[in-house]
Amino acid sequence: MRTKLTIAGLVLFGALGSLHLSTKAQAQSAASSLPASPAPAVPSPTPPVEAFARIPFVEDAEISPNGGRLAGLFGIGGEQKIGVLSLFAGSEIPVMLRVPEGTQAAWVRWVNDDNIIIGLRTLLPIDVGERWYVSQAIAINRVSGKITKLMWDLNGQNTDLVWVASNGSPEVLMAVQNSIYIGDEFWPAVYRVNVETGSKRRVVDGRTNVSDWAADGQGNVRTGVGYRDDSRTFSLLYRSAGGGQFRTIDRANSRKREALFNPVLFLPGTEHALAIHDDEQGRAGVFEVDLPTQADVRAVFTAPAGADIGRLVVSDDGTTLLGLTTTAATDNVHWFDPALGELQASFNKAIGDRSARIVSLSRDRQRMLVVLGRPDTPGAFYYYDTAGGKLHRVAIMNEALGTRPLAPVKMIHYTARDGTGIDAVLTLPNDREAKALPIVMLPHGGPWAQDTASYDYWAQFIASRGYAVLQPNFRGSTGYSEEFLRKGEGQMGLAMQDDITDGLNWAVSQGIADPKRACIVGASYGGYAAMWGVAKDPELYRCAISIAGVASIRAEVNDFGQNVMAGKFRDDWKRMTPDFAAVSPINAVARITAPLLLIHGKRDVTVDHDQSSKMYGRMREAGKQVEFLSLPLADHYFTRQEDRLQLLSAIESFLARHNPAGAPPVAQASNSSNP
Repeated sequence: MRTKLTIAGLVLFGALGSLHLSTKAQAQSAASSLPASPAPAVPSPTPPVEAFARIPFVEDAEISPNGGRLAGLFGIGGEQKIGVLSLFAGSEIPVMLRVPEGTQAAWVRWVNDDNIIIGLRTLLPIDVGERWYVSQAIAINRVSGKITKLMWDLNGQNTDLVWVASNGSPEVLMAVQNSIYIGDEFWPAVYRVNVETGSKRRVVDGRTNVSDWAADGQGNVRTGVGYRDDSRTFSLLYRSAGGGQFRTIDRANSRKREALFNPVLFLPGTEHALAIHDDEQGRAGVFEVDLPTQADVRAVFTAPAGADIGRLVVSDDGTTLLGLTTTAATDNVHWFDPALGELQASFNKAIGDRSARIVSLSRDRQRMLVVLGRPDTPGAFYYYDTAGGKLHRVAIMNEALGTRPLAPVKMIHYTARDGTGIDAVLTLPNDREAKALPIVMLPHGGPWAQDTASYDYWAQFIASRGYAVLQPNFRGSTGYSEEFLRKGEGQMGLAMQDDITDGLNWAVSQGIADPKRACIVGASYGGYAAMWGVAKDPELYRCAISIAGVASIRAEVNDFGQNVMAGKFRDDWKRMTPDFAAVSPINAVARITAPLLLIHGKRDVTVDHDQSSKMYGRMREAGKQVEFLSLPLADHYFTRQEDRLQLLSAIESFLARHNPAGAPPVAQASNSSNP
């Protein structure tokens, strides 16, 4: 299989300034030396739609091993570009290139101080009527600007990064298929690849049914995960650091809900590894485990009840767990490295109601990238050097919005009709009283995802137009323990949808929302929930907007082609609903009475554009009120600024026509003696 992905050449990026904000010697009094918290919100003109549509300064940011440069996905000229730039003033020319058309940049990783590697993901036609997901990788040398395609001469579908050297070498380990057809070459082998030349040599042969490989910090391939779809059985292959033959040390049956032991970090000089699993009380944690026996040696960390383990922060050499995050609402950052823990505490003390998130570390952990922000502002991006103790502002994440507070955000909790507790994010317009407001229910995608009290440009934009916005973490959402996740099984379109409805009822009961002025908006699974909401409960909503939504569950979840885990995927989805057709919006058009807006990008590689186009056709045939905005260049995440502008403009116009918020009320003088 050959793919054609074209990449533009170099473009210049503007110079970056810096600002001295604090010194290490002032750590104890950092509150006076770091930037002050934004002042309380004051009346100001409502930002235009173009401001909210602005592409963030950078996403997936990574600092170079020596701490001198920044790589990531940059918002340049209204598009997202892969880039490398110096963090210091000078004549060094930044490297910036377009993401190939029809492709999403999945990740960016430094290999050494001169090279980065980027994972690309696209959806390509393989056979008549079939499109398959394909992942590939390219490397970019920041000095020469040379782009090297890695393993593109092989004929497989998937390319995975397994390991990156920590000694400055340009070599990485990659697991790559060499065929899309079942056989010896279908199962990925592991190659040692030079990212500067593209040369490779095979170090581990592919093994039947083994799709995933993992290596330790020294670059030794230690484990492989196998799977047989006929028996729904996973297996873990293992060998010691000294090499030798792989042997099976664990098995798990998906049908029996058994979990496969799978290490996340190998501890050097031992047969031990760190792994994530629940303890006997059902609380998620990180444990040191003896690999040959899978017996727990000790608990390294246990998450708060009802929370899951989030991101792990590992040392550059892949041998030490430096810290982690959890999905808890507060105190969700934990550092095992004492110096980083002390620095985080200093940041927290200094910034008041904002958060300081260390997003990337240099190899020696002396230089880092930090994001300071709040749920009501896009925040700003900083560079911190422990040697000089200086915090430099690299950029504001959204120059058009700045750092002033927008609509206030908070977490709320309500009880669903069957007694299940539900968390939700509430965003309120800051220019009017939180009383009898028009409301937009904004369920998240996934459905295996979670909304948190963090900056959300959709919610902020909608709130700026006068609406209360509620984002419920309905049952089946991630981040609340395995028990809460499983509450969604069998409830797609049923109790999962009722949880959204009960959130609306809560907002009405609190006097926040006007029950006669509610709309529902969502993307991906949230788009499904928007369409299903106006079909299941047509009396609740004045309108609905589905963005890249799933209209036909049967078509979506059965479209696994020849995927090696097709049976497991079908099992997982069948657990979500007993009857796909019965809860598919495309089969319930007759019950929809509210106006529906469909928005979908033709370059969406996550949910097929046909999902919306077919729903549009079915609605038109039934004489229903429906509009369809098809964006020819938009992907699933609307990474182009022009697409975001059209998206938000369409949302604003549709809501204004079908659920107008009206002008903010004029403040009246109060006769009350209360202050």
